[in-house]
Amino acid sequence: MSELPNHSGPSMTGGDPWRPAIGAVTAAGQGTRFAVWAPLAQSVAVQLDRPGSATDVRPLERDRSGVFVGAFADVDAGVRYCYRVDAAGCFPDPASRYQPDGVHGASMTVDPSAFRWTDQPWTGRLASDLVIYEIHVGTFTSSGTFAGVAERLEQLRDLGVTAIELMPVADFSGDRNWGYDGVALFAPARCYGAPDDLRRLVDHAHALGLAVLVDVVYNHTGPEGSYLSRYSPYYFTDRHRSPWGQGVDLDGPHSALVREFFIENALHWIHEYHLDGLRLDATHAIQDRGPRHFLAELTERVHVSAPHRQVHVMAEDHRNLAAMVARVNDFGWGLDAVWADDFHHQMRRLLAGDREGYYGDFSGTVSDLAATLRQGWFFTGQYSAHQRQPRGTDPSAIPARRFVVCLQNHDQVGNRALGERLHHQIDGAAYRAASAVLLTAPQTPLLFMGQEWAASSPFQYFTDHPEPLGRLVTEGRRREFGDFAAFTDPASRNRIPDPQAEATFDASHLNWPERDLEPHASMLRLYAALLAFRRELSAIDGRPFSAEAYDDDTLIMGWAPTTGVSHLVVARLRGAGTVDLGRSDLACRAIAPWVKVLTTEDRPFNAGPAAAVAISGTGIAPILAFAGPAAVIFRARPGDLHLEGLAGSTTVAGVQ
Repeated sequence: MSELPNHSGPSMTGGDPWRPAIGAVTAAGQGTRFAVWAPLAQSVAVQLDRPGSATDVRPLERDRSGVFVGAFADVDAGVRYCYRVDAAGCFPDPASRYQPDGVHGASMTVDPSAFRWTDQPWTGRLASDLVIYEIHVGTFTSSGTFAGVAERLEQLRDLGVTAIELMPVADFSGDRNWGYDGVALFAPARCYGAPDDLRRLVDHAHALGLAVLVDVVYNHTGPEGSYLSRYSPYYFTDRHRSPWGQGVDLDGPHSALVREFFIENALHWIHEYHLDGLRLDATHAIQDRGPRHFLAELTERVHVSAPHRQVHVMAEDHRNLAAMVARVNDFGWGLDAVWADDFHHQMRRLLAGDREGYYGDFSGTVSDLAATLRQGWFFTGQYSAHQRQPRGTDPSAIPARRFVVCLQNHDQVGNRALGERLHHQIDGAAYRAASAVLLTAPQTPLLFMGQEWAASSPFQYFTDHPEPLGRLVTEGRRREFGDFAAFTDPASRNRIPDPQAEATFDASHLNWPERDLEPHASMLRLYAALLAFRRELSAIDGRPFSAEAYDDDTLIMGWAPTTGVSHLVVARLRGAGTVDLGRSDLACRAIAPWVKVLTTEDRPFNAGPAAAVAISGTGIAPILAFAGPAAVIFRARPGDLHLEGLAGSTTVAGVQ
């Protein structure tokens, strides 16, 4: 693909500036260069539309690879344009940086170098520091904008979050969408704000010490508004199929520039928006039989392009492939992390009893949960009844922080028929205990927006497609749950919220004022306390960790940074019972007598009736009598855990 002269401004990396290869690249005083790949076209012209001026059509020149290029000194930022392909239509740019009139409208030239960044000292967050907070921009605040997210960042920083992850922001058809129907992959959704609004969000986040990741979708494009095939028939192929139809062609005879298009997209987010990483959606649906997998190439290109920054490339992938996150010199693909859903599935089966669909592969026993925590994922090659084949590989050489785990995420909530969150379906005490496991485990934790205060709002699946597509989406959404026991009859399926209804979108907005009310405020204090304890654990990152099932309802996790165990979490996940730490191998390896840090049922964290934990005895073998679910955190040294910067903050004193 032809390389365009650099118009992107100074690089954050301290090395050579990034040089975009496609799209309309604009810089003040230099005009705009246009480049678009249309390999079978005989001619491509750019049509420029300026208010008060006649339509201006200018031909582009074709290079040997089928990229049409033209440079025009009199075209500045803010000009609407589209492409005529063999004199047909006037189509938006597939690499458009902004679609102010929607995905079917004209594109607009944007000068990314005009934004005045203030984050020059920023180099990112280490992988060992990451606590990720997933956000849907449209429902995170009442405004549903990038500016709305920016206004809440200090509260996330004070909670203990170190990175936010934006669900896909690539522009889509309509005014509301989950994000996974993006079609203008380089253009931030105009309903969230202009490109500089996203830049302001990132710049503000960096000033607060927060990394910003974005979710990108390279396995398909949305069903409405994609113009890629208007330019080239080579983007998609019947040789590969995906849940969304044709697969992206990454290994065919014309795939070189298809690969470049998506890699260029990844680089554009990292450099034009100073983003700190990417979460690659459903990479199991990205098929590539070529000599080097597309994901390995993309990851290397991203890392090489920003050598002086901590840039994280993560994948969502249910195959449990250790090679994805193994080092390149160990014949791996070199990704930084992978979403490891086995933890979520074990927890959901154990706490809520889910057993349909992929949950049928999981026992939900504390023993299997402990194995999942020790390994990073549960399936390491065993037969999966759900997938009807063996699943997974050995992850023993992979550091724990490369596994991203959660109790909630957009998929695990929004893909439920009614969009219920875990805390809507289980006892609050059990949810508090499970939260302690999530936030103290050595894996990288991911929070889904609002879970830290047990938000009352669901997160439902919503779209805004034109008819008749919208009607088909509604019918398909209800039909897909027909095999679930709760929705076998048509009347029950009709209770499933209509994705096309604006009320479904409205119901999914967070209610921020409830954060300061009980019982939400107590849950928020617990999350802040747990994340403060996690920062203490970060000092022993990478040291030996183990997890064991004390009984059918109790999990014990321990850390051994020196000659013995220094920190202990005892999580009673179901019912009442007694735990004698003298019978726990982990607890008995303490380097000093155990000192209680907190229990999740302490009054600061539970505004309702307390499921108290009575602790008798001292030393390394106290006895814990649980009146119900709860987690107790110990350290083998005295000290106080201080929560600062949170409204209603509390100091939790160590108790002998």
